[in-house]
Amino acid sequence: MAAAAMAVHLPKHSSFLPKPKLPLDKKTNFLGGSFNLGRPMSVNREFNSPVMVSASSTSKTVLTDDVDGDQSKRFYINFTGFPFPLGPFLNRRTIRTEAVKGCIWMFEQEQALGFSSVSTNIRMTVIKLKSGGLWVHAPIAPTKECVQLIKELGAPVEYIVLPTFAYEHKIFVGPFSRKFPKAQVWVAPRQWSWPLNLPLEFFGIFRAKIIKDRDLSTPWAEEIEQKVLSSPEVAFYHKRSRTLLVTDAVIFVPRKPPSSISNESLLASAKNGLAVKILSKGKDIPNDPVVDNPNTRQKGWERMVLQILFLGPSNLLEPNASFARMSQKLIVSPIVKTLVFSKVPEKVRDWIDEIARDWRFKRIIPAHFEAPINAGRSDFLAAFGFLEDLLGERYVTRPSLSLLFTSLMGKAASYFPPDDMRTLSSLDQFLVSVGAVKKTVSGRKRR
Repeated sequence: MAAAAMAVHLPKHSSFLPKPKLPLDKKTNFLGGSFNLGRPMSVNREFNSPVMVSASSTSKTVLTDDVDGDQSKRFYINFTGFPFPLGPFLNRRTIRTEAVKGCIWMFEQEQALGFSSVSTNIRMTVIKLKSGGLWVHAPIAPTKECVQLIKELGAPVEYIVLPTFAYEHKIFVGPFSRKFPKAQVWVAPRQWSWPLNLPLEFFGIFRAKIIKDRDLSTPWAEEIEQKVLSSPEVAFYHKRSRTLLVTDAVIFVPRKPPSSISNESLLASAKNGLAVKILSKGKDIPNDPVVDNPNTRQKGWERMVLQILFLGPSNLLEPNASFARMSQKLIVSPIVKTLVFSKVPEKVRDWIDEIARDWRFKRIIPAHFEAPINAGRSDFLAAFGFLEDLLGERYVTRPSLSLLFTSLMGKAASYFPPDDMRTLSSLDQFLVSVGAVKKTVSGRKRR
């Protein structure tokens, strides 16, 4: 989805166009393979406590190679993508974090949008099952460094899970599975790509099994449950750790940039380039040189976030006010809310109600921005407060956990500055006008 994702995701429907496309592995003569040499090494480094959405807190330790180490183990070629290729094109550093001691690990890399200065982090989550094997959620680029950090866990990869149709996650599944050929590959239903609806085999994904909603026959069902939202993604619940895994459904933007995003990217974003000039609407733009210091890197991060969330925010020159309104809280990304969830609001409502009713989670791990997030069901439901406006009477007349919690907590979590929403709203109207996206009611076209 994208949340926080780097590509626009539109729900698959009889009235929606097909979607994103991708990769290619060295061994199959496709792009997207890793051509790595060298051996990664891990060192311990202290890390902050996870985000405090609710009252609890846990600690986490980052295990990663030094920033300036042997670059050959991070070498990975990818120039594919539509409408923009996903970078970095040649080099991806991997950071491994232990989210739940001896049980859940997170692997992060930087992901850039085309040739722009906009980057975010992309996250793979690995859970150790009672069998002793590993369950991998949303694979990232399998560089030599990444593969070595997985092998250091001392357990075989048993399952590789693609929880969405989104391009930025699908692109790595084929190359990753070839690094662990004994693992089973499972994918979310209704896979598609755009502008050409290509089969999974084109992306190097072979013999994949389809994830089914609440399927008790899946081999991990005793430990991990799943709920499928009709098009965008599958949510998972690890029962023993009480952890909810999503791809792009919700995000938590941290005040400071993730460690996986390079200083070079942050400084490039802080420069008053073309995007700043276009969005400043005729204002005089200083052409001062970029100085590497904490304030400059912070401005670069704030600009990145606003472009990821809104595409065309109202003020990139001084982004701090809008950034403050979008950070440090659990939200649905504006781009996902506008281009995806607003098209199927009743299905989204049913999905989040089932998640909140059946799963007593205390932390959330999404595929982008901050994680793990210490958040429970009320925080999760409050992020979807916008559904009340979309559904109107259909929302309030139907008994719903969502109604209860969003009424108690208000809509602050789902409020987006109107000036920043203008570009997204215009894009949405354009897509509707050309028939690429049609408004829906309960999954049916609105006539």
